[in-house]
Amino acid sequence: MLVNLIMVKEVGVLENIAIISDIHGNIPALSSVLNDIRKRGISRIFCLGDLVGKGPCSKEAIDVIRQSCEVVVQGNWDYMMTKCIENENIKWYQNQLDSERINYLRDLPYSHDFYISGRLVRLFHASAKGIYHRVQDWSSFEERLSMFNNTELTTKGKRDVRPDVVGYGDVHNAYIQNFKRKTLFNAGSVGNPLDIPQASYAIIEGNYNSREFSSYSINFVRVPYDVELAIEQAKDSNMPELTAYIDELRTARYRGLNKEG
Repeated sequence: MLVNLIMVKEVGVLENIAIISDIHGNIPALSSVLNDIRKRGISRIFCLGDLVGKGPCSKEAIDVIRQSCEVVVQGNWDYMMTKCIENENIKWYQNQLDSERINYLRDLPYSHDFYISGRLVRLFHASAKGIYHRVQDWSSFEERLSMFNNTELTTKGKRDVRPDVVGYGDVHNAYIQNFKRKTLFNAGSVGNPLDIPQASYAIIEGNYNSREFSSYSINFVRVPYDVELAIEQAKDSNMPELTAYIDELRTARYRGLNKEG
């Protein structure tokens, strides 16, 4: 009796990577998300920036992220904390931080590239064009496609292949789109979601650091957290733009908080 044997090439063990973003000093939300990640047995966490600002606990957020995340890229609020800006609201957040934490924010990289299941993934906070350049899921096709371009910011002047997958934060609105054989996704916001009033993060599953083409997935997770506790912490801090912040946490609707977002 002849038996046909099908040889299956070993492609390694699938690994989950948690992608979090836009913490904005909201410790109850961050704690709930990290607890959810731990329950799933995920040990590798990448953060897409905006650790600080908008919420009351910037210092604590920096400390937790430094301890929890393998990769952290710089967000626009992180960048602002390192600059001399004549704005009393911005100064309130800067005054929460000592020089060591400000230097940590200053030294964060703009982007991070890695391979998973044969696909080059690029992560940054806002866009390939700049830390203040905002791209929404409804932006023009050309704008969304430009997220895959190599720029001085994303490649540090070196010629490189263009990414197959781009993940970012900034707009606080989780989504995924596929076009031109590319995948664009936004991880949403942990601390200031503006689509659903629950903390958001993404999970990428695949063969980490493998250039061999194989299966992978991107999933989104919504985590309920104690919104009222976050609001009480904000009230106790006497932070600026408190009313707008409270309304955003409860409704997930943008209320014109500081234009930097």
